[in-house]
Amino acid sequence: MSKKSKVEEMDGELNDSQIVENPELSKESTNTENEVGADTEASVEDQLRGDLAKEKDKFLRLFAEFENFKKRTSKERMDLFKTAGQEVIVSLLPVLDDFDRALKEISKSEDKEMFKGVELISNKLKETLKGKGLEQVEVGEGDVFDAEVHDAITQIPAPNKKMKGKIIDVVEKGFKLGDRIIRHPKVVVGN
Repeated sequence: MSKKSKVEEMDGELNDSQIVENPELSKESTNTENEVGADTEASVEDQLRGDLAKEKDKFLRLFAEFENFKKRTSKERMDLFKTAGQEVIVSLLPVLDDFDRALKEISKSEDKEMFKGVELISNKLKETLKGKGLEQVEVGEGDVFDAEVHDAITQIPAPNKKMKGKIIDVVEKGFKLGDRIIRHPKVVVGN
């Protein structure tokens, strides 16, 4: 054997003999190791429970955030579908105005068949757009002016005191698509 292995062997025997010679010391060290082990196990268990609680909280918050995200995107998608054709419908509003003017002028003529034909086409266009969610904003003379709904073109002196702050004339019809107003009615207001 080499010198190093003999030295290691002697050190090992010395350590073993000390442990055997001092049994009280070995019992105390074993008890201390058990107590430290028990404390370590308890603290590890508490730490693991704390980590688990943190992870549960994280998971619940993340889940709630994801649910909110799903609801928000679903609502945005529904709004998008409702107003998907908004540009096309807005571009057709002047055509509706032209139909109304044409019907007014044709009704003055004696050709009732032409009036019926134009009226039929006008109604068909209005019904098609209504099916896509277009609604006319109902405004009449004498209604109270609301700046959020109506667009005041001008103000004129009211014919009587009852008409102050109220709509005197509707110059252009307003329309809404779903819940959004896409064209405010243009009105004349009395002051």
